[in-house]
Amino acid sequence: MTPQHPTGRARVGLALLLGLLSVLGPVSIDMYLPGLPAIADDLDAPASVVQLSLTACMVGLAAGQVVVGPLSDARGRRGPLLVSLALFVLSSLLCALAPTAGTLVAARFLQGFTASAGLVLSRAVVRDVFSGGDLTRFFAALTAITAVAPLIAPVVGGGILWLPLGGWRAVFVFLAVLGAAVTLVAALGLGETLPRERRVPGSVGGSLRSMGALLRDRSFFGYALVVGLLHGGSFAYVAGTPFVYQDLHGVSAQAFGVLFAVNGLAMVLGSASVGRLSDRWSERSLLRAAAVAAVASTGVVLTATLVGGPLVALAVPLFVYMAAMGATLACGFALAMHGQERRAGAASALIGAFPMVIGAVAAPLVGLDETTAVPMGAVLFGSAALALLALCTLTVARAGTGAGEQAGPGARARRTMARGRRPRGRGTGQ
Repeated sequence: MTPQHPTGRARVGLALLLGLLSVLGPVSIDMYLPGLPAIADDLDAPASVVQLSLTACMVGLAAGQVVVGPLSDARGRRGPLLVSLALFVLSSLLCALAPTAGTLVAARFLQGFTASAGLVLSRAVVRDVFSGGDLTRFFAALTAITAVAPLIAPVVGGGILWLPLGGWRAVFVFLAVLGAAVTLVAALGLGETLPRERRVPGSVGGSLRSMGALLRDRSFFGYALVVGLLHGGSFAYVAGTPFVYQDLHGVSAQAFGVLFAVNGLAMVLGSASVGRLSDRWSERSLLRAAAVAAVASTGVVLTATLVGGPLVALAVPLFVYMAAMGATLACGFALAMHGQERRAGAASALIGAFPMVIGAVAAPLVGLDETTAVPMGAVLFGSAALALLALCTLTVARAGTGAGEQAGPGARARRTMARGRRPRGRGTGQ
């Protein structure tokens, strides 16, 4: 069993292991992006149909989390995780063998459904093991590790396409091999983190009631919606940039992979900043700043698409947007998961499902007009603006009621000392 509040090498090892589990979903989405135009040509399908394979994967990721999360609250984390990982390998091979666009769409749904276990259960494990300020800092570290996937995946995908024996089908073979390796590492390195005495008796009705209670919790729903709108809206960028960069701006598949990787680095920087600033600023304040930055940067993107600006007018604000995304994920997850010890799986499932559902709607919209990038810019700006609105109207800062509602432990101790009183032990930031 994984120890509570691990430190030192154990903490680093757990972060790397959970990060590895978390990347299967993002890698499944991002690695084949440089091959989207090639898939459309090979399967003789329009871009909008091929983009449905991206939508299907995101729908699968959402549905899988809703199933696996509550199931893990009743059965533990380890068993559902290992079964799902094994099925991920099989579904990836099915994608590689798909003879038609329709078959690829169906296989991508299965791939997303099975990859969802890594996403939802990695967050649930963090909530099992950590609490207080450690919870926020570990979420920030996990988000930074996970953000490396978008940095690397398109570059690897572009490299596979470039190989003589490569092509888009080889990308899915690579994913199957990666899934097998992750399955082995998880089987050897991850113990059960949810003891039997903390498990919730499982049933379909019980799972629905648990999720209903979470959705009626205004604080949880508000923070989950902020994460869902900002993260889900970003799939307009994921689905749109392969065609916008390559078809409208003449960028090669390999150059696109590099540009996409740079924005992956932006996510790493954004999430890492949360870990450094959480002792001085509350998670809510950091989340608000990230939401404002997302609205401002996507406003620039929309303007650039309307006036037909150069590639740099898209690339620079998108970098800022992705940095805001990294900070949003780290803060939003910690704020939403506070107080959900007994239903961490269900809470993690809903937090993870919201972006996938919203992304499944957002991604096809960018293909409605393949001659312009305006749909991509409009969806990015609209989702960011709605996220900021949700943050301002659905979440309320109340002292002592949630993670990050007050400043972190370092800042709180400094204020206490400034008032001439000794701090009463180490704060939790919660």
